[in-house]
Amino acid sequence: MRSFQKIAYGLGIIIIVFTCSGLYFYNPELFSSLNNLDSLSTERFSPLAIFIILAISTFFSEDIACLTAGTLAAQGRISLALGIGACFVGIFVGDVLLYLFGRIGGTAILRSKIVKRFISDKTLERAKRFLEKYGLWAVFLSRFTPGLRLPTYVLAGILQTSFIKFTLFFFLATAFWTPILVGGSAWLGREFFEIPFFQSHFLFGLIVFVLALFLIIKVGLKLTNWRSRRIFWGQIKKRFYWEFWSLKVFYFPVALYVLWLSIKHRGITVFTATNPAIFASGFIGESKEEILQGLGDSESAQPYLLSHTLLKSDLSAKTNFEKAKKFIEENDLLFPIALKPDIGERGKDAGFVSSLEELEERVSELNQDMILQEFAEGEEFSVFYYRYPSREKGKIFSITEKQFPEVTGDGESTLEKLILNDKRAVCLAENYLSQNEEDLELVLKNGEKRKIINIGTHSRGAIFLDGGWIYTKELEEKIDGICGGFEGFYFGRFDVRTTSVEDFKRGENFKIIELNGVSSESTNIYDPKHNLLGAYRILFDQWRIAFEIGVENIKSGAKPLKFSELVRITFSNLWKKDSSKKQEKKRLVEQIEN
Repeated sequence: MRSFQKIAYGLGIIIIVFTCSGLYFYNPELFSSLNNLDSLSTERFSPLAIFIILAISTFFSEDIACLTAGTLAAQGRISLALGIGACFVGIFVGDVLLYLFGRIGGTAILRSKIVKRFISDKTLERAKRFLEKYGLWAVFLSRFTPGLRLPTYVLAGILQTSFIKFTLFFFLATAFWTPILVGGSAWLGREFFEIPFFQSHFLFGLIVFVLALFLIIKVGLKLTNWRSRRIFWGQIKKRFYWEFWSLKVFYFPVALYVLWLSIKHRGITVFTATNPAIFASGFIGESKEEILQGLGDSESAQPYLLSHTLLKSDLSAKTNFEKAKKFIEENDLLFPIALKPDIGERGKDAGFVSSLEELEERVSELNQDMILQEFAEGEEFSVFYYRYPSREKGKIFSITEKQFPEVTGDGESTLEKLILNDKRAVCLAENYLSQNEEDLELVLKNGEKRKIINIGTHSRGAIFLDGGWIYTKELEEKIDGICGGFEGFYFGRFDVRTTSVEDFKRGENFKIIELNGVSSESTNIYDPKHNLLGAYRILFDQWRIAFEIGVENIKSGAKPLKFSELVRITFSNLWKKDSSKKQEKKRLVEQIEN
């Protein structure tokens, strides 16, 4: 949603500029009639009226209001003192109202739909940490930190920060910021409107000048410190590497190819019959618990499965914690232990717990069914397997070697600095920083290595390489035997760990972390040796096989989902994600209340 808003915002600015340009060239007389902005001068409006208009404008966008005031002052249409004073009062009053909004409304306002549109869970958590770290100085610093002003002021009110101290700090911040913004735009505006074209077309020049300065300020604030500059650079850099592209962008050609396969095989849901043993063949909404149970029915798979238990969100925290403790004791497990959603994708919300205390805390926050699973040591690989129902033997489609990125200490730099200085890690800096939040100030010894993630998921930052060198006939036969005992399974990807690569190549000494169905990727595509076209070639081949297996299963009596059912479960899954976000917001609100 936030990505959509950013796109819409950018498109809105572009549309305004091009519309103004188009109108001018189409009908110059229209602009010439608008160029006379005497109505904005004190000759048509009293200074008090202009003061009020500018002050109220800051409630909608203080930056644009300040820039507009400065531009008008540059042309002598209003005085500079009037512009600075109006914007100062508007900003000061507006932010005091934000504080009072939080103080009077309390935590209840964080549950309101209106506030949720402007303050995400992530931003709220960031503002909370900001206030805890800097105290009242956060009120001053948030003025110069993009995205933190609104949530910080509201939270300051909710947390009953001293009103007198709050207004003093904010007065200082506003007194410092407003003259710079209004005065700076006035100074630049004088130079800008020396251009003859904009002297005679003031309205058009006003729009172009204010929007240009607005965008420059927004980008400039992100570059105010080294940390922000590195994160900003990482965001730019990753746009040039397709492995970091948004799934919606990257998978668009794949979606078109799947549509073509649907037409070719006369059924848009044919692939939902690829694995009759798994709900929707593992396309969406499938339960990891049910898949693990299905694997457990295969005698060949049993020696390679990790012990696990299901913690249900509809049970009390006490019941789930007692169940978790009993599971740990009965299986003689040691920490860390994996905890991940029963219905999840791309490693979201998956992680490890390192103590009973942490486990109890995580269990108390359950907003969805979770799997508690034995931790497997060793190197991690993905093995993509398929078998046509008409054939006795299956094949390994691909193998992916997973590497957990690490940084090396120099005895001086903090973990945060090491991550931001790493050529690849900087592309996913916000992700890595979030996962190592508690240790960012840690200084590693010279030569000391530290892994910055421990989850083998590409979206979380793991490095994926083509593991074709692992393939052996013995490994393929072992995987085929495991799948042969799982009736109704023909296509999917195993995630496994092993403490000995040589043993693994012989089909021995490995543990299955999980098995994913028809929507799983052949993750070897993310190896840098594959270009974009090569990646699409692999994915197209993968989906072609999925449809062909689905067709064979349908001929044997398997029933694919109806299109209406597929749409329903897709939107149902999206609704569950939204509900999960609401639960997370509720948890954060409760933390603030306490």
